[in-house]
Amino acid sequence: MPELDSRPSGQDFIARYGGNVRTYQKQELIYAQGDRAEELFYISSGKVLVTIVTSGGKEALIAVPVPRQFFGEDCVAREAVRSSTVTAATACEVVILRTSDVRKAFENDPDFTKLFLEFLIERNKQLKAALVDQMLLSSEKRLARLFLRLMPFEKDVEPGFVDVLLNQDMIARMIGTTRSRVNEFMNKFRKLGHIEYSHGQLKVHSSLQSVLTDDAA
Repeated sequence: MPELDSRPSGQDFIARYGGNVRTYQKQELIYAQGDRAEELFYISSGKVLVTIVTSGGKEALIAVPVPRQFFGEDCVAREAVRSSTVTAATACEVVILRTSDVRKAFENDPDFTKLFLEFLIERNKQLKAALVDQMLLSSEKRLARLFLRLMPFEKDVEPGFVDVLLNQDMIARMIGTTRSRVNEFMNKFRKLGHIEYSHGQLKVHSSLQSVLTDDAA
């Protein structure tokens, strides 16, 4: 998939393909699994969390889209129903295209089709990686992976600071474990100097990456 800087910004996206801008507050629900899928979203700023709930009631995080990435691709399916729940991880601004406009763009704009297909390929990789994580990684490593994925990449954001308010119950659902285990792992990460955590605010240090390569974790 192309580098983020090579993809259109939110303003460029509107200029090329149209759409309307909508803003969401941190932790605001954007849509829920099972809703009608009638729009495609393109992130101008901020991050969102894409989660799914299995038929057995387990919840898992499958993607953390960032600026210049799509979400809501269900809208182009024959049975347009949301297969996931998307929540604003931070305050965010998104460009929204109606399904009819998406189909017109497919027909008339090869660049849009290319951009969307590249996104689908990348999302497929993310889904496979999420499945592997759930099957093979310990819950401690899944927590470390979640925190690392939430780290900012924007140049004007303090390195390591995660501008996401997450309570431990929410985190537990995302990685498929219990709140007590999340609390145990977070205390361990804090003692090792991998994270700083206070009053719902989280700061992640790059040293947390070592948890993913530690066979004992």
